[in-house]
Amino acid sequence: MGPSNDNHDEQFGHVVELASIDDADRFDAVLVGEPFDRAVIGRKGASEGPAALRQHLAGTKTHHFDAGPVGSVADLGDVTMGDGDPEEQSVADLQARVRTIAERVHDADAFPVFLGGDNSMTYPNAAPLLDEGSLGVVNFDAHLDVREVREERGPTSGTPYRQLYDEGLDAYACVGARHFETSTDYAEYVRERGGEVVTAEEVGDDPIEAIDRAIDAMGDVDRIYASVDLDVLDAAAAPGVSAPTPGGISSRELFRMLRLVGAEDRLAGFEVVECAPALESGTANLTASAGSRAIAHLLSARPRRDEREENGGRDAAGGRR
Repeated sequence: MGPSNDNHDEQFGHVVELASIDDADRFDAVLVGEPFDRAVIGRKGASEGPAALRQHLAGTKTHHFDAGPVGSVADLGDVTMGDGDPEEQSVADLQARVRTIAERVHDADAFPVFLGGDNSMTYPNAAPLLDEGSLGVVNFDAHLDVREVREERGPTSGTPYRQLYDEGLDAYACVGARHFETSTDYAEYVRERGGEVVTAEEVGDDPIEAIDRAIDAMGDVDRIYASVDLDVLDAAAAPGVSAPTPGGISSRELFRMLRLVGAEDRLAGFEVVECAPALESGTANLTASAGSRAIAHLLSARPRRDEREENGGRDAAGGRR
């Protein structure tokens, strides 16, 4: 936790409890770590992301000026590789294992927050929701991540949304996409499927309009899954990622948009991926700090269990703003 000795300074480290998946339904939200980076196209290091995100979240205070403190949060621990030699398990095998666990997490009556880990985990994290009705994804990312899965390599951090599309993804929006970071073929692939691309420049012009476009692109889907690849942030704000580049959005813009996504009653899951603390020079670790606060901002917009019960199970977050 942080350095404060003031008893009034409640931090996430004071409220997050260790729990098993069987007890998840006692909490408003649950954290699940996925310390894997075998599928990264660029620089590795995201396997250390869950530990860094937890550390920085523990030292983050729980109070939001508009929403007050967060609700109850549990940490279910990390997904493990399971039996067998990890080096002999393919990324596809790992995705299958994560998907099995993610299914159990989604079945629990608590809001899931997945801590990455590389972006290939997005596919197994979100795929179980496809079995429950129509699904849309809001992807905060510098890249579209709709590359084809090639037989010689298998899934990568660049393929998760192509994999979800192949399984029937109904809606897709990428917020914060960077010019000169995506091939024309992949941009056309998303456009042909009715996806929405909101550039980092457009976020800078008006982040409220930007996120409204993304949510409108979800149409009438039953559920929404939100993903933050930390490379959506400008390299100065998040240098510890696989592919840092200039021209990204600011952390303040990201946090504001996450509050609006978090208020959506259809939101069924959230993740922060591609946090690679070892790739950042110095000791401040701006990347993990930004990622942990992204989690805090989104959770601050979620209704608590007692609020949902008072509203007959309906969202109490009060719309987009």
